[in-house]
Amino acid sequence: MAKVYCSSVINAPIDRVWARIRDFNGLPDWHPAFENSQIEDGQSRDQVGCVRNFHLKAGGNIRERLLALSDDQHLYTYTILESPLPITDYVSTLRLRPVTDGNRTFAEWSSEFGVEPAQKADMEKTIAGVYTGGFDALKKHFGG
Repeated sequence: MAKVYCSSVINAPIDRVWARIRDFNGLPDWHPAFENSQIEDGQSRDQVGCVRNFHLKAGGNIRERLLALSDDQHLYTYTILESPLPITDYVSTLRLRPVTDGNRTFAEWSSEFGVEPAQKADMEKTIAGVYTGGFDALKKHFGG
């Protein structure tokens, strides 16, 4: 299994950052790599089990299922159902924690997934790029 872990500090209180990212269908609203998204089958965007179907700006379609969402812990976990990436069994968690010094937010995005050994380094780099791209967009949005 491959593992990716990225973290960042965002110059905004945790409740403001959580409000920005909490919507499982709202990824295109804050992440620059994603074009559009819809929740399938009329389910609620925060209902565990819902499936988001979205397009990448660079091309490609991804479907993901929400596995967990916690407002108390400021996290959600999801799995990829369909993707153009050569990976399997992808499970990821995006989590926020408060930084009390300066009322900022510590953001963590991690995943584990299966990948052929020859593609492992490339896929880890690609996925880490997605995570850091999202963090950079959040930092820009909140002025940091």
